Amino acid sequence: MKKDKSKDSQNGKIKGVSGDATIEAMVKRFTQVRQENEVDKYFRALVKSQGSDLHMKVGKAPIIRVNGTLKPLKRDPIEIEEMARLLFPMMGDRHRKIFEEEGGADFAYTVEVDGVDWRFRVNMLQQLGKIGLVARRVNNFIPDFQGLYLPPSIESLCHFEQGMILLAGVTGSGKSTTIASMLNYINGIYAKHILTLEDPIEFVYADNKCLINQREVGVDVVDFGVGMKHAVREDPDIILVGELRDEETFMTAIHAAETGHLVFGTIHASTAPSTIGRILDLFPEEMHGAIRGAMAMNMKAIVGQKLLKSIKPGVGRVPTCEIMSFNPTIRKLILEEKDHKLADAIPMFAEEGMQDFTMSLEQLVRDELIDRPTAFQVAPNKEVLKMKLKGIDVSAPGIL
Repeated sequence: MKKDKSKDSQNGKIKGVSGDATIEAMVKRFTQVRQENEVDKYFRALVKSQGSDLHMKVGKAPIIRVNGTLKPLKRDPIEIEEMARLLFPMMGDRHRKIFEEEGGADFAYTVEVDGVDWRFRVNMLQQLGKIGLVARRVNNFIPDFQGLYLPPSIESLCHFEQGMILLAGVTGSGKSTTIASMLNYINGIYAKHILTLEDPIEFVYADNKCLINQREVGVDVVDFGVGMKHAVREDPDIILVGELRDEETFMTAIHAAETGHLVFGTIHASTAPSTIGRILDLFPEEMHGAIRGAMAMNMKAIVGQKLLKSIKPGVGRVPTCEIMSFNPTIRKLILEEKDHKLADAIPMFAEEGMQDFTMSLEQLVRDELIDRPTAFQVAPNKEVLKMKLKGIDVSAPGIL
């Protein structure tokens, strides 16, 4: 009689899948607790100082950023051997390999401070042949819209059933925090499945009305492409794809939007209108027409954001936001390759919730969240802002 290959008749174990040793190793992998590292004390100092960033450079004492200002910690400069001893234990095998091959690695790191786990977004880098580190603290608490001083129209973007919403800005402009606030808002009012695919994970969400699954590239899934292939089989309503940094990422994200999902992402661009060119730069010129069509059909809004120092007591920084929703006029300008007219079009649709940076700066000054010098320092057009603050309406030029 032919032996059943699927089971061992004596012990009932599944053959060809895993033995006891393999199962034990897998259990250990998913239940092990990270050992504390010597470098953790500097992360704790950052948290206790309510800082946002930790910088570590050979020949310098550790430096933290508090409310936008860099401040050294009180200790001697770190020499090269000590720095290697401090930093290398932070990396696992995968990130050490990436560091060796690319001269840098990005990953998430967690440190317990007074019984609370704090997460950090870490960039391990090499400069002048020496190892260094820059780490961004990720708030455990996800603030609501009021806590972030975002414009009210941001809330309306959370109610779309499908399409793509991008947050544009430079590093440190608060893009991830704004998206986290939006997803947490959705989590409180809808019963949906939210799937995040990030490199690394920043905010950790608690299920409320939504079911939320978070996957980290390199930890939970081998790479972004595989993660997105899995995503379509995981029944998501909303997908956060993290940063759109290459052709593959954008194409998989826009395809998810086309197939009925609401997709959130971030991109490095200075303004909402310039994001169009930034996306096109990811593709060869012969594909630009198709990409413009895909954006016009599936994009719901692009929000440009910058963080500014606040004058309100107890508030460190506030965002100035530019909101470009994809109404028929915006879509028409993009399809007709008239990107240079997008900036003039935005103020024309203020009643639809759109605003440019000048409108945002005016409101922040009137709300006494920033001072006038700060507003004029970053204003795209200082003369227009000056007239707006005097109550003089500046009509936008004709664009059609």
